Parts: sequence; structure tokens; C-alpha cells
Amino acid sequence: MLRLAVRVRRDQAELVLAELLELSPAGVEEVSLDCGLVEYAVYGAPGELPTLPDLTAASGPALVEVRTSEIADDWDSRWRSFHKAQVIDERLSVRPPWEGPLGTEVELVIDPGQAFGTGSHATTRLCLELMLSLPADGPFVDLGCGSGVLAIAAARLGWAPVEALDNDCAAVDAAALNARVNGVGGSVDVRRHDLRVDPVVSAETVVANLLRPLLLAWASRLAGVADRPERVIAGGLLAHEADEVADAFFHVGLTESARRASGDWAALLLEREGA
Repeated sequence: MLRLAVRVRRDQAELVLAELLELSPAGVEEVSLDCGLVEYAVYGAPGELPTLPDLTAASGPALVEVRTSEIADDWDSRWRSFHKAQVIDERLSVRPPWEGPLGTEVELVIDPGQAFGTGSHATTRLCLELMLSLPADGPFVDLGCGSGVLAIAAARLGWAPVEALDNDCAAVDAAALNARVNGVGGSVDVRRHDLRVDPVVSAETVVANLLRPLLLAWASRLAGVADRPERVIAGGLLAHEADEVADAFFHVGLTESARRASGDWAALLLEREGA
């Protein structure tokens, strides 16, 4: 088994993460390092990943260090130890299938081998925290659903109807499977959707745990439609990007009402007046 690791400065991590998710939509491991660096890693058998030599490369303006290495036969057990159960506000938990129940009000079981978004990343946790601060009522869209964590949580909490949308076919398949595993397969409409070109979707509540360029693109497209969300949870942001994204949504009638942060990451709750 090969491990392809990319190290980059935290302020340029977004550029590299976007490229890696194109390479490996089945998941990216993230490790924070000293000196302001972050390491992203993907795994695959020989022939599945490029066997690049150790080098320094440029991904756009981001200077990155790439290393490819062989890993031991016990990589699977070590990979499992990286994915721990998460408890959010003592009400909701997200756990991998090999860990036992935690006794929370809502408990999600997500296989981290399926797609990006297992509940362990800070951006997913921040979005879940903001969801738990809202009344669970009315239509809900998870825009860029990945493995479906946020859509499944919405259905379990009481939002309806729920849509889970993603441009990546592997993510759509994973979200549909995870919805069935968590007993909401009939309650979550999972389908492929490209927010850049497909008709603009809306709902009373939309969660968009995306990278900054996609959030800005979607905000721009909302300006051209009359049917806009009552509230948006915007995640996937580095902390220094939050003000820019909040300003973009302010210009389409959505004002920041709450902000959550964890380390270098942030998520916003944006609402229309009177929502």
C-alpha cells in the first residue's frame, strides 16, 4: 500500500485540498504539523496513485512538498485509530462502525472509507454545532454532501424533506449508502448536482460545507434568483476567509448571525431578516 502525503502552509492548504479531492474523492487524511504546516495524505495500491519522488512542487501559487512512501501491512488498523467517534453538544455523535454506541440522543454511523466528510473534520463538527442551534423544521439541502453526514443528521433531527447533493459520483453513492445504514434512506433524496452550472437549488435551510471558491460562486448565482434560502450554514472555511464569504452572502440578503471557529477553521450561520 502506498501513502501519498502533501505538506503545505496552512494559509495555502485550500488550494491543495481541492486538488487532492479530485485525485481521491474517497477521502483525505489531514494532520496538523508544527511550524504552520498541514499534511494531507491519500492511500492506494501501487498503480492507483502516482508514485512521485520526494520533491517540492507548485500547485498554483501554493508551494507544496510531496512524498510517496510504502506503508506497513498493519496500515488499516492504524488508519482506523485515526478516525475517532465525535460527540457534538452532548446531543449528537458520529462514530465509525467499529466503535460501540455512545448513548447520545442522535447517533450516526459513518464509514470513513466512503467519502470525504466523516464528522471528524473541524468543518463538519462546526456545521453540526450550528445545526443543533436551530429549530429542526422545514426543507433542508446539504449542498456538497460528501459522505452525507449533515443530510443524515438533518433527517434524524427532524428536518424534512432533505436533499443531499454532490457533484462527485462516489460521494453520491456513499451518501445514499450511509443514509440507508442510518435508517433514513427513504427520507434523504441523494443525487448528483453541480452547483456551478445546474439550476440553483434552494430550501428554507441550506448547509454548504464547501471550499471558499465554491461558496463564493454559489453566492454569486443566488443573486440571480428570487427563491433564496432563509438561512445558510457555510462551512469549509479557513478563519481568515470568513469575512469575505459573509460579505458575499450579505449582498444577496443573508446576514451573519453566528460564527463558530475551531483552530484555523470557521463556519457561519447566515440568515435573512425575520428568519
